[in-house]
Amino acid sequence: NKSQNYFKGICQEQIRQALLHHRWQEAAEYMACYPQMLEDSTRGKAQQYKEVIWRISTEILHHHPNAKMEDYNNIYERMKHSGVRHYLMICLEHSFHLLINGHIEDAKHQLFIAESWSYGMESAAQVQKTKLIQAYRSLLDYIIWCDKRFTHSNTGENKDMDNYFRQASVNLKDILKYPGVWDPFILSYVEMLEFYENHEEALKVLNDYAYDDMFPPNPNSRVYLYQYLKRHNSSDRQLMKVLKDLHLSVPSHELMLEYSSLLLQSEKRSDIHKAFGVLLEMLDFACWRGSLDVWKCLKAVVQKLQLEKDWWPVLHFTSFHASKDSEENPELMDIKASLKKILCPATGYRLPPVASVRGRRFLLLIRQHKILQFCFLQCFCVLVCNTEVQYITFLSLTVDQHSFVNHLH
Repeated sequence: NKSQNYFKGICQEQIRQALLHHRWQEAAEYMACYPQMLEDSTRGKAQQYKEVIWRISTEILHHHPNAKMEDYNNIYERMKHSGVRHYLMICLEHSFHLLINGHIEDAKHQLFIAESWSYGMESAAQVQKTKLIQAYRSLLDYIIWCDKRFTHSNTGENKDMDNYFRQASVNLKDILKYPGVWDPFILSYVEMLEFYENHEEALKVLNDYAYDDMFPPNPNSRVYLYQYLKRHNSSDRQLMKVLKDLHLSVPSHELMLEYSSLLLQSEKRSDIHKAFGVLLEMLDFACWRGSLDVWKCLKAVVQKLQLEKDWWPVLHFTSFHASKDSEENPELMDIKASLKKILCPATGYRLPPVASVRGRRFLLLIRQHKILQFCFLQCFCVLVCNTEVQYITFLSLTVDQHSFVNHLH
């Protein structure tokens, strides 16, 4: 046993070195002996190396210049019958290889065999793999349907194409009952539904895929829904709703440029502000910092915002607002004063000279006491004509109305 393990280790190391240096013929020769060594060892130890043999063998064949389809078929068939643990996945990979080489019907046959295969009690993992096999078999039906769609010339072929659609749609529709990322399958199903003008079902499939909590978060689902709505001339509001959701998950997505353009076309002022924020977020990402389109769109947004420059400060930042805010909400005044320096430094959001601390007390006094409001005109004459010392005297008076009136007289 020790000598066997020693030679296995040497063989494994030689295979590794040959793979690293792309000596595919040498790796194939060592690989021909390696499975034989494993079969001679105990069954338990051999089992754990079977996936390694499968992976290495296919890797060598992918790169070997003289590899033939028969070699692939021999390896896959041998590995399928070496144990049941990876049977379904080996069948799936075998079908992929056949599909890549143009053997679509053979690939579909491999998936059909795998779909009908069972071993012992069906586990949850086996159910998931079986559903995946069914999905790929339906995808092959879709590929055949596409071929017939572009080549059909008579009614008989039309019926044949319809049969493939029905076969594919059964499993593709069934996919939506299981959580997962099913992008290529959903797209195939929607394309066939569009061809047969079943737009209601296509839209339902895409909406479910995008917004059903059963599916994991997937930005592509919003992209597919947006593209479908755009193809069918949906309203700008519908398009913006989908792009808004996409923005929350991927603010750097290329469709954010279209989102900004749609917001810019809106007549709502709030949408223009949203477009400004979306573009600034895009420019936070290195991939967009040199984009001419993004900067052009930002320029258009800024030009629209410039139209507010003449009236917006007057709406919020004047001496009147400063006086009002200082009386009713001093904290708001502090915040607006700090923002004014950034947003509109040339405006006059500041208290007038008379609106000192004592001046604000005086104004508040007048608002609170009606008799003082009655005397305000007389008081105003005194304030204008007398000196600052006399003015301070007025402000330091108590709130007693009679003494204040006597002092005015």
